[in-house]
Amino acid sequence: MEEQKPIYHEKQRLQFCLLHALNNLMQEKDSFRRAELDAIAEKLLAEDPFKRQWTPLSLIFKPHHNVFTGNYDINVLIAALESRRKTVVWHDRRNEASSINLAEESLMGLMLNVPVRRYAGLWNSRHWVSLRSINRVWYNLDSDLSEPMPFENEEEIIQFLNNAIYQGGEILIILHDKLSVCQSVHL
Repeated sequence: MEEQKPIYHEKQRLQFCLLHALNNLMQEKDSFRRAELDAIAEKLLAEDPFKRQWTPLSLIFKPHHNVFTGNYDINVLIAALESRRKTVVWHDRRNEASSINLAEESLMGLMLNVPVRRYAGLWNSRHWVSLRSINRVWYNLDSDLSEPMPFENEEEIIQFLNNAIYQGGEILIILHDKLSVCQSVHL
């Protein structure tokens, strides 16, 4: 009988939720590192034909991340996953989560970007969360949780995802291999 590896789960630090969510999705410590995500953000800025004018604050508040706290954006997420030959497909939020085929063989996991309110509602932001099926059990690998939370069944996952959509969250479907756009649209 093969021994199962423990579920990898990084905890939240500063605003590095995207870094934690990526490593939790990949189920590997340092699958992505801060330096790599920073380099991706810088490359995106260098390639942007509409880059903003430089100001002294540009040293800290960059278009794709905050130098001190992290807080990476969707562009960094997509480029990072594509660098690992993954495909990212936006879930059409006009559809309920039941339209996502959670049993699809090429489905690696889901990334959510959800609104959060902290400090008694004084600070509004967004937070990255990964969900993944491990040994045929789906887990919420949110870095704000003390440990991975298993879902009881598919209905519970769908309810969780629908709740995220209703609260203004976005769902991204992560596929194992980089596919053509035509192939990925039918998931």
